[in-house]
Amino acid sequence: MKPGKVRAIAICVFRRNDLIFVAEGHDPVKGQTFYRPLGGTIEFGEYSDQTVVREMREEIREDITDLRYLGTLENIFTYEGQIGHEIVVIYEGAFVDQLIYEKSWIMGKEDDDSEFKAVWKSIADFRNGELPLYPTGLLELLSSGDTTLHSTIPNSRS
Repeated sequence: MKPGKVRAIAICVFRRNDLIFVAEGHDPVKGQTFYRPLGGTIEFGEYSDQTVVREMREEIREDITDLRYLGTLENIFTYEGQIGHEIVVIYEGAFVDQLIYEKSWIMGKEDDDSEFKAVWKSIADFRNGELPLYPTGLLELLSSGDTTLHSTIPNSRS
């Protein structure tokens, strides 16, 4: 995170019934564990949907399909005592490998070789305030009543 710069990122929501797949993060300054969908910085000359595909391959070595644009959020936040500012392009997608829907968690790796844990978490835990979900506004976007969102494990594809 570069101070004083706005960062454009793209993230992807994956669903398994009432669960979503999220990276677990921790802010040691706040003493807070939080969750956010996987994704990353949009590189120059790269469309945001291409970012999501690339990030899933790089971070968790998974291919994805059925990408659908959900919306864009602006997120101003504090992490490790620093103010950050992001424009977040949000997609929903499906994993090509159906076995990932059966795993409770997997380990991922960032560009700097740091590892993170990605887990399936219930949307209800975010709605009741038990767990923080970022970026701010994502929960409302997911709860907007859009019945076209995937609510079950995707069917097999040929």
